Amino acid sequence: MIGDGANVQDNCIVHSFPGRDAVVETDGHIGHGAILHGCTVGRNALVGMNAVIMDGVELGAESIVGAQAFLRGETVIPPRSMVVGSPAKVIREVSEKEIAWKTRGTAEYQQLARDCLAGLTPVEPLKAVEADRPGMAASDVVSIQEARRTSS
Repeated sequence: MIGDGANVQDNCIVHSFPGRDAVVETDGHIGHGAILHGCTVGRNALVGMNAVIMDGVELGAESIVGAQAFLRGETVIPPRSMVVGSPAKVIREVSEKEIAWKTRGTAEYQQLARDCLAGLTPVEPLKAVEADRPGMAASDVVSIQEARRTSS
């Protein structure tokens, strides 16, 4: 089950055994290439790129899982936990600033989906690259590393 406002990016696998669900709760954010197998990702949690979360894992709300982390089956992660490594371990609590950053990033993806649906029209494929094709404007959303540098 994928909850309202959740974001499952490209090349992810969401799968489970019969009789077990794979769940991404409301506003969950699953990074590129992550694998979720029979687990629950809590509300407003973030799973980093290429992370693997196994059967029976319960990832608490507002937690952040680092890229390429591996969470062993049946692991229970408390809310607001920063989880990294292989095998993954909780290293600290997620800060209010990090939760705000995550929430804002997910909101950006939600807006992109709304914009796409509002402006989607059928088109013919291009026969050649347009000479004056405009680029996409960048938003003011920045990486967590950049946000840390600019606020200290």
